[in-house]
Amino acid sequence: MNDDSRVAPSLPFDARFLDGLTDPVLLVDPSRIVVGANRAARHLLGEHAVGTKLDDLLGNSEIQEGVEASLGGAPGTTREIFLPYPISRTYDLNIWRLPDLKSPGPTWVMMIFHDVTASKKAAQMRADFVANVSHELRSPLSSLLGFIETLQGPARDDPEATERFLGIMEAEARRMTRLINDLLALSKLETEEHIQPEDEVDLRPILSHVTNLSSVRARERSMEIEVELPDELPSILGDPDELTQVFQNLVSNAVSYGRPDSRIRVAAARLENLADGAVTGVKVSVTNDGDGIPEDEIPRITERFYRVDKGRSRSMGGTGLGLAIVKHIVARHRGQLDVRSTLGAQTTFSVSLPSTDA
Repeated sequence: MNDDSRVAPSLPFDARFLDGLTDPVLLVDPSRIVVGANRAARHLLGEHAVGTKLDDLLGNSEIQEGVEASLGGAPGTTREIFLPYPISRTYDLNIWRLPDLKSPGPTWVMMIFHDVTASKKAAQMRADFVANVSHELRSPLSSLLGFIETLQGPARDDPEATERFLGIMEAEARRMTRLINDLLALSKLETEEHIQPEDEVDLRPILSHVTNLSSVRARERSMEIEVELPDELPSILGDPDELTQVFQNLVSNAVSYGRPDSRIRVAAARLENLADGAVTGVKVSVTNDGDGIPEDEIPRITERFYRVDKGRSRSMGGTGLGLAIVKHIVARHRGQLDVRSTLGAQTTFSVSLPSTDA
């Protein structure tokens, strides 16, 4: 930055009162020099913002055009802008003159940056969610309609075809039922996520029940489930049904995505320091040997309808909502979900939950 781009600010009033605003605010003089910046703006753009030419501080053409128009007498405007630095964010930028056109003397421009990044992302997530639900339901519904038309027409008097098609129709109907049930469960969890369960729960019988349920399917794939439960494990505050759903999902995924003729390890242990704090807890880990999860996909696997292997997940009857449900249940229990994976080797899902004596 050239030295001539910095001049002494010349604001006719004390701008420190703007520090009370949570949105970043800039004041620009007729020479396009920033002569005022509140605390939020200095945090966003740096302490050097005041006294710097706006063009050097923010090289956004829409901002420059809006400021130039206001200095030229245009009324206040609002526009959406994107700033890639220091962190990519989207803002609603409000620009207007100080004072108004009727006042004599120099004209300043006030700029208020309202961060709408979260709302933009939420809107995109809602749009993606509707699109995904529509896609997930369209496929089985199309199949059902096709089979119904076939049974009413060419296969009307074909018992063998009728039996085969009815079996497929049942599978598609069950798939839609699972999807709707998962959507309802997810909606309920999101509504109640701020309410922490208050029942005292022993995880040992829950983990034993879950592994027993999954052992039949594991044996069908020549897999063995090893369970390591200590004799004493702290109780936690939780909802037994929701916790059963968490570990049933994780163990079922371990069976589905594990390598045949391998072992699945379910282990529970006491935590003396949960989240690097003075809180005790319980950690449950589910480990399998399989293809693994690419590192760049791990942050996304708890998104609704996100699948690492889309074809394989659908063929096994997955709805794409299981890990999203797990994430919300763990959050409702004030716990943590951690995923570690090595491609072509092991994948471990760990759930850490605070104990009742935390």
